[in-house]
Amino acid sequence: MADNSIFIDKVKITVKAGDGGDGMNSFKAYKGKPACGPDGGDGGRGGDVFILADASLNTLLPFRYKTKYVAGNGERGGTNQCFGKSGESVVIRVPVGTVVKDSESGTVIADMFTAGDKKLVAEGGRGGKGNVRFTTARRHAPNFAQKGEKCELHEIILELKVIADVGIIGFPNVGKSTLLSKISAAHPKIANYHFTTLSPNLGVVKVFDDAFVAADIPGLIEGAAQGAGLGHDFLRHIERTRMLVHVVDISGCEGRDPVEDFKKINSELKDYSETLAALPQIVALNKCDIAGADENVRAFKKKYGRKFKIFPITAVSGEGAEELIIAVNELLKTLPAAQPIEADEDFTYRKSGNLDFEIFIDENGAYVIVGSLVDMLCRNVALNDADSMAYFQKILREKGVIAQLKKMGINEKDTVIVGDVEFEFVN
Repeated sequence: MADNSIFIDKVKITVKAGDGGDGMNSFKAYKGKPACGPDGGDGGRGGDVFILADASLNTLLPFRYKTKYVAGNGERGGTNQCFGKSGESVVIRVPVGTVVKDSESGTVIADMFTAGDKKLVAEGGRGGKGNVRFTTARRHAPNFAQKGEKCELHEIILELKVIADVGIIGFPNVGKSTLLSKISAAHPKIANYHFTTLSPNLGVVKVFDDAFVAADIPGLIEGAAQGAGLGHDFLRHIERTRMLVHVVDISGCEGRDPVEDFKKINSELKDYSETLAALPQIVALNKCDIAGADENVRAFKKKYGRKFKIFPITAVSGEGAEELIIAVNELLKTLPAAQPIEADEDFTYRKSGNLDFEIFIDENGAYVIVGSLVDMLCRNVALNDADSMAYFQKILREKGVIAQLKKMGINEKDTVIVGDVEFEFVN
């Protein structure tokens, strides 16, 4: 049974679109007339792979147990010119805020920023043409059909970045979760030991007629930008926030210097990302009810009072929290809305990277070349342009078509047919 308490925010999965079905090589047959002409239909198209942003999900945990997603293959074409059935597509549901990346290049394929966002990740292969599609005025009984396009496996990375207006940051055990529980309806796990929070907690904070989303980010430690502690695992969740509330244990009850704590966390933000370091911050000095806190508050304000808005609070009782959230709400009104990460909108895995071909000899002795290579050439070659025809011949040589023709025993001036192009072979 899956442990739903585990928070997973980065996974690698494998996806594969469905292969196209092969075309059918078939001839009509009636009683007493065994071969009455070609009737083979086209193969079905392979299924696609989609990613869908689902607001009901909040973790990538399911991908810990299932890491391979394969769409259905198209069926082979049938007789009587019947098309093969297309393969079933696969829809992979992910939490809102999931960034989809190509594992090999790191290219951002999509940012599933809004519930309902849907992205075609891998396109199914086209079905092969049945032999009826190769009939011409001079070729009445083609005894061959085209194979369907094959698709490859691809690895993608799913990386969840929490979408919130405000990120609540600070060292472990400074009261971030307690503060979130007081200013919202969220109920994060709270205890008096480090790393109580092992995943971001979200809460909606209402301020009069306004509201914003706050995220309690797990405690950072020195070296977090280099991956120490929970480091990179949770710094990524701050990247989407519009501003930060930096909670500092002003009491110093654990033997730490509040001023040094504040400096260290900001240093980690800067080491990880200049963009994070530039986010507006409001400082919440927590645990003001502990003896000795007043003196530390004065020292902190003297050091940082001119650069930051500072609010002394006691998160346990909620004292000072209202003034804090009002200030946060007012600052948010001046900040631009969060934007999705820029993605390569044209990035889609499309069939195999190979341009395949097959060669058949028809009933007239002509060498007929079919396959994805031929489809590409037919789209890109202009028969009335010398440069285009030179490119056409160059591709046939480079892809091994000429070598294969020779291997099959082609002779000088034998007919070669590539799509609608028919020419005499010249060695």
